[in-house]
Amino acid sequence: MSLPSRHPSDARRERDGLCETALRVGPEAPTLCAGWDVRDLLVHLAVRDNRPDAALGEALAPLRPHRDKVVSELASQPFDELVERVRSGPHGPLRVRALDGLVNTAEFFVHHEDVLRAQPGWGPRELPRAQEDALWRTARVLGRVAYRRCPVGVVLVTPTGPRAVVRSGAESVAVTGPVAELLLHAFGRRTRALVHVEGTPGAVARFRSTHPGAVGE
Repeated sequence: MSLPSRHPSDARRERDGLCETALRVGPEAPTLCAGWDVRDLLVHLAVRDNRPDAALGEALAPLRPHRDKVVSELASQPFDELVERVRSGPHGPLRVRALDGLVNTAEFFVHHEDVLRAQPGWGPRELPRAQEDALWRTARVLGRVAYRRCPVGVVLVTPTGPRAVVRSGAESVAVTGPVAELLLHAFGRRTRALVHVEGTPGAVARFRSTHPGAVGE
């Protein structure tokens, strides 16, 4: 079990922030996850945290009835109890601060933004530098997966200078924006990601053929 800390980790702050936002907007508020309201998103996180037996049902058809039963039971809980289940965090090895940070820092940031950016009047948050650094490390790794089928090369570029080639190509585009926006774009939240895509008209068109939509385009 992780030891108490006077300085919560990024993963813990985003988890707590998501729970507070969920209570504020309510269980039926929309999210950026297609077909999910806030209750559905919290059920997903509760399964992810502590029910690997149910999570396997996403990939293994024989386990799908069990997964559906667990999801139904969680969804039927009073909403404040479901929120507290997520807030309490994972049990087992993921309670170790280092493992929690590795697995959950980007996950809970993105899901918190899934709720925040689905509400009217949303705007980007200003993040601590250390959190941005952690999200940038994730964006560089995730970008290699997210853009692997892109027909052109892809370079992630931040306004302050750091850049990363996540896909090589004879012709490339630059996806430019703050670290959080680059991460959200790579995670597939492209209709809310504040990024610009720059390159020759042909390269940009080919990029958009597989990765359409971005607020800043």
